Amino acid sequence: MTDQNEQEFLNNLEKKLWTSANKLLPSLDASQYKHVMLGLVFLKYVSDAFDIRRDELKAQFTNPDNDYFVDPADFDDDAVYQADIASELEGRDYYLETNTFWVPPVARWQFLRDNNKVVIGGAELPVQSKGEIKNIKISSVGHLIDYALDAIEIDNPKLKGVLNKRYTQLQIDQAKLGELIDLISTIPFKHESLSSKDILGHVYEYFLGQFALAEGKKGGQFYTPKAIVSLIVQMLEPYKGRVYDPAMGSGGFFVQSEQFITAHKGKIGDVSIYGQEYNHTTWQLAAMNMAIRGIDFNFGKEPANTYTNDQHPDLRADFVMANPPFNMKEWDTGVDDNDPRWVYGKPPSGNANFAWLQHMLYHLAPNGSLGLLLANGSMSSNTSGEGDIRKALIENDLVECMVALPGQLFTNTQIPACIWFLTKNKNARTAASGRQLINRRNKVLFIDARNLGYMKDRVLRDFTQDDLNKICDVYHAWQTSKEYEDQKGFCSSANLADIQKNDFVLTPGRYVGAEDVADDGEAFADKMARLTAQLKTQFEDSDRLEAEIKKNLKGLGYDI
Repeated sequence: MTDQNEQEFLNNLEKKLWTSANKLLPSLDASQYKHVMLGLVFLKYVSDAFDIRRDELKAQFTNPDNDYFVDPADFDDDAVYQADIASELEGRDYYLETNTFWVPPVARWQFLRDNNKVVIGGAELPVQSKGEIKNIKISSVGHLIDYALDAIEIDNPKLKGVLNKRYTQLQIDQAKLGELIDLISTIPFKHESLSSKDILGHVYEYFLGQFALAEGKKGGQFYTPKAIVSLIVQMLEPYKGRVYDPAMGSGGFFVQSEQFITAHKGKIGDVSIYGQEYNHTTWQLAAMNMAIRGIDFNFGKEPANTYTNDQHPDLRADFVMANPPFNMKEWDTGVDDNDPRWVYGKPPSGNANFAWLQHMLYHLAPNGSLGLLLANGSMSSNTSGEGDIRKALIENDLVECMVALPGQLFTNTQIPACIWFLTKNKNARTAASGRQLINRRNKVLFIDARNLGYMKDRVLRDFTQDDLNKICDVYHAWQTSKEYEDQKGFCSSANLADIQKNDFVLTPGRYVGAEDVADDGEAFADKMARLTAQLKTQFEDSDRLEAEIKKNLKGLGYDI
């Protein structure tokens, strides 16, 4: 998904970031220093983004050909002119019009960098606020950072309760904290082809994974691989309406939706974001992710369990996207057996897969669509009534498309995964994207993508953009009947009768068949004879090697 130059830049950035984190290791455990690092990286990013916009505005104010030009001829004194420019640069609306996060003066990185040595032991600092200079008492470097975060919360009410203002309480050498600020100052959020938002997203993903591993947790629980997020977003095309993720993690689906909308010349203001997350740290991170992008969001009043404390009980979303924990056990403690969400059957206590699926369906609007990443077992399991729930979903014509994914896409699990795409309305209609959908009642598209992708390192697989396009193009062609054809080994459109014959199993391999293999001209009987002889020779070689190894070991005094 990134070219070699970008990947090298990100790898170097990771090394620098981890060096920064390790400066705190002697005195802080992982559960503490993750908050320290994420808070400071957040401050650095919003300040850099603010400075970029500030430089743009300054160039516009001093350019005679620009509408924002401030003519120095209108001022008797250059100092007055410069003061007027400085005042204009503090106009909040200039930043908000480009979705740039507004950063108050005391929270700007330059202020922290200039004063982190000064405040060790306590100091009074002059601060400009609303055109006036006032002195504030700062007792330590930790207090300096907390003061910055508090100022951001005051100016950005959506972040109230989100930022960790605990730096004053840290049992850490203040000089070390000052050094950390200096080191983070060298981290660039500028690159020739990567946007600052993309870099920040990579930074957060990297840190969440590293911190989770340091705490002994599964790093992958915090985020979904970007390629899978991109695939689901490209297939659903959330141009307008309400977008919901009931297991949102750090907000990856929302970020990718924003990028998709922007790339297709849409308006992010046409989309409303709703999410829920149980883990407090990732709930905070998701809120910060939205705030810095200027995306309005509703993540509920607090981090909460989706099953026992639904933060959006009345929501009916146009698009629902999620990657919940695979095969989650004991999820139903405190959940009523007669919960209205279990329309198609009560999910078993030992596995939450069909609980997630039905929760998402419950929150789906009449014309809505959802994409859900689940373990492969969900497509075929008949354990504890799961087969009955799957059958009910199929017979109620809710399943639209099933995608089987290749292995090794996740850092934290080798469990094979698939994507379920469901909708409540398969009738002919106009989608939010403007596509003219045909009548797809009682039909399901099966896509077997297990052979797509490439190994980006020794253990992880990734998709190329061509891979994503191949899957999405087939899906959209099938929805609109534009030159869609079944492709052996890759995709097949099946009807309800086909699925009934397969006992309501939804594994794509059962429907797409095997890819045609080119005829090599060798008769089957001849090929079998040749291969059998070759196998016999290999067995003989194996026996000979085993005897040699035993003989050598015996000579060394080991008898096996």
